[in-house]
Amino acid sequence: MRASWFCMLSLFSVLVFSISWAVSDSSAEELFLNCLSNHADPSNPISTSIYTPNNSSFLHVLESYKRNKRFMTAETPKPLVIVAASHVSHIQAAVVCSKYHGLEMRIRSGGHDYEGLSYVSTVPFIILDMFNLRSIVIDEASETAWVEAGATLGELYYAIANKSKILAFPAGVCPTLGTGGHFSGGGYGNLMRKYGLSVDNIIDAEIINANGTVLNRESMGEDLFWAIRGGGGASFGVILQWRIKLVPVPETVTYFKVERTLEEDVTDIAYQWIQVADKLPEELFIRAQPRVGQIDDKKTVTVSFIGLFLGLSEDLIPVMNRSIPELGLRLKDCKEMSWIETELAFAGFPEGTPLDVLLNRTTSVSYFKYKSDYVREPISKAGLGMIWKEMMKLGTMLMQWNPYGKRMSEIPESAVPFPHRAGIIFKIQYIFFWKEDGKEARDTGMGMVRRMHDFMTPYVTKTPREAFLNYRDLDIGNTVNGNKDSSVYGIKYFMGNFQRLVRAKSMADPDNFFKSEQSIPPHLPY
Repeated sequence: MRASWFCMLSLFSVLVFSISWAVSDSSAEELFLNCLSNHADPSNPISTSIYTPNNSSFLHVLESYKRNKRFMTAETPKPLVIVAASHVSHIQAAVVCSKYHGLEMRIRSGGHDYEGLSYVSTVPFIILDMFNLRSIVIDEASETAWVEAGATLGELYYAIANKSKILAFPAGVCPTLGTGGHFSGGGYGNLMRKYGLSVDNIIDAEIINANGTVLNRESMGEDLFWAIRGGGGASFGVILQWRIKLVPVPETVTYFKVERTLEEDVTDIAYQWIQVADKLPEELFIRAQPRVGQIDDKKTVTVSFIGLFLGLSEDLIPVMNRSIPELGLRLKDCKEMSWIETELAFAGFPEGTPLDVLLNRTTSVSYFKYKSDYVREPISKAGLGMIWKEMMKLGTMLMQWNPYGKRMSEIPESAVPFPHRAGIIFKIQYIFFWKEDGKEARDTGMGMVRRMHDFMTPYVTKTPREAFLNYRDLDIGNTVNGNKDSSVYGIKYFMGNFQRLVRAKSMADPDNFFKSEQSIPPHLPY
């Protein structure tokens, strides 16, 4: 789809190799910048897309797409250069020059990587920032769209809503997520029980490989196309854009959010939710969200039940009365609205918020640590009681329980790298925030979420203890001390698909240029 200046480069552009970094950072930076200038398309100058520490905008650009304050300290390693690409040749030049000069490249789409791997490294590195590449082209007739990797979910949803009231896309509910990373990690949302994941609805892609070549589905081959849909695109290349299949939704759908506490028999309600969450009609998605709160200076657990029903409220109520009568959902709890309005509601915006808020790329930042789990066996009422007690001991603890079943159970585990399909009742996200600066607060916060994760061991999957790639968690293994841990996190994230991902990596990037602390290795560890 794109004419490439890169094809006109000298043989040097292909026969790249690493050199030692015996020179100073300033010399290294100068050499790298000269390389960029020599390898970018002169009709699309790269100079305005480059930010160095000497540039007054460097820190602003660096911090603008960081979401976790754990990686916004004075001690956090910073890149030599940020390349905020605005043309495909800028990406190609950044790849070639980083590889030649032995620099690691971190690729940032929306900056939501929970462990900061899209913008932090412990070795000399650059950031390839994709935020300028955010084009969205929707073809309403074919119900498809091309979406560049720097576009956010909010921008995508806004573009869809401007074209159609009856089309949507099954992805996340956080509007500032970048489509490059969210899709490639197996992004999910409240349409998953009807249509599966984002990666289940991707029909083409463009990626730039370690030689700087632009590939589409046909030229990259089915193994690589399979790998980037759920295996993490940054292990294989730079995702340039996706072609996605839009999905039909009713013009009017129903949203609800009701809360119940321990004093309102929430244990019985949550228990029944567990029994039916994965068996409800595919049109119905109900997230359960337990958190610690207070009533009259007494700690309690409140569970929010947040639902999307692809239909009218008068049709929803009978389903709820049959499935979870304990919740006592009433018509007055339900709000009928468009699909796009439910995305605002799930994101926490007040009713009546204008749709163009989806175009806002700024978001609040805080210190946090998240973890993930999957549940295949129902948790008993006694087990729920123990979980509530542990949450109250820890204090400001929040979990999100997202239901599976229906379409998620129908798609084979090997269809894409994301393997968590049939048999999953729900996925858990553990969330712990803190406000205080400093190591003591950090250690306390990290310790709290790890303690809750450890406590949940009897209730979640085992051998392996499954985890979700997009909820990145370095606690489950990393390559800081070599590749030996790659099979540990690889099996937890990808289960039986890990070996196929390694084979795809060995073909697409045998020299392991595209790497991070949790990337796919080009060979299995010994």
